Amino acid sequence: MDLDKPVQELARRFARERILPQARLLDQEARFPWPLFREAAGLGFPVLLVPEELGGAGLGPRALALVAEELAYACTGVAAALLLNNLVADALLLSRSPYARGFLPRLKEEVASYALTEPHAGSDVAAIRTRAEKVAGGYRLHGRKTWISHAPEAAFFVVFAKVAEGREGIAAFLVERGVGVEVGPPLPKLGQRASPAAEVYLDGAFVPEEGLIAREGFSLAMQVFNRSRPMVAALAVGLLQRALDEALAYAAMREAFGKPLLEHEGVGFKLAEMHMDLEAARLLTLKAAERAEEGEENALEAATAKAFAADAAVRGVSEALQVFGGNGYSEEYPLAKLYRDAKVLQIYEGTSEIQRLIILRELARRRIWQNR
Repeated sequence: MDLDKPVQELARRFARERILPQARLLDQEARFPWPLFREAAGLGFPVLLVPEELGGAGLGPRALALVAEELAYACTGVAAALLLNNLVADALLLSRSPYARGFLPRLKEEVASYALTEPHAGSDVAAIRTRAEKVAGGYRLHGRKTWISHAPEAAFFVVFAKVAEGREGIAAFLVERGVGVEVGPPLPKLGQRASPAAEVYLDGAFVPEEGLIAREGFSLAMQVFNRSRPMVAALAVGLLQRALDEALAYAAMREAFGKPLLEHEGVGFKLAEMHMDLEAARLLTLKAAERAEEGEENALEAATAKAFAADAAVRGVSEALQVFGGNGYSEEYPLAKLYRDAKVLQIYEGTSEIQRLIILRELARRRIWQNR
């Protein structure tokens, strides 16, 4: 029996019955969906990766990918709002810090943020400027983070800061809100508005000694990326499935030149291409997630899945909007929101360009290793 199947079916019902009816309003109001978060927490979605003994579902990356696809079908913004605690959970678990492990039960009721990106350091993680100063009893952090998902709602943060120069000097800290942490207002966003992001200012934020959860912070960040990228790929798959379903239904109903749009090859071929991309993206995503689940190296597979699925979602939703014609450009129809939500999938968790660099690096590295 597929042990992930029941949670996937649960996520599908929740997405169609609870998220879909509210998605448009949540997008318009650009607010974090706390009532849905609490409902989802009762089902275990924000803590899928947290061990059962710590209040989580005790599942793995494959289940997370399946749930992400189902929730994203209804709304990628809400899906991110309900699932990104799992990214923080991965960081806490991979750090192997007993102090960090103690924060895991809180993820079922509170939102946490992963504070890595800075104004001058997005794709180039090693270029971060946030500093950790050693003081009596711990550290004080000084710096500025940007585009930090859920920062307006976060109770605590995983913060990456430098204790020395170079990527080897990057460490990861667990920082409570209210100890020298100031969060700016939500940043205006094109799409995925139910998942707010903001700047985070660290003005001497104090962290106790045990709050340094990983001295090799750069390595930790890369490990987290490899495990989180299949989830982002799955969000893209869910969005693309929705776009295809909407376009198919519209093309079957709308007529032009005496027959349904679906019977015109100019439209039908667009839908066929979307289907091919969808199936390929789904398989790539599951392969990357399954390798992570089995504890195997998955940098190549995660980058491939993330890049292909994100690009396919942007390409596919654009074609779906074209099928709708002028109606697709109207916010009264679902394609406009899907179009806005899709673009960021090519940007966060590593841009599509960075994914291609990773793919090239991994291909070269694996070939060299195999030829030894």
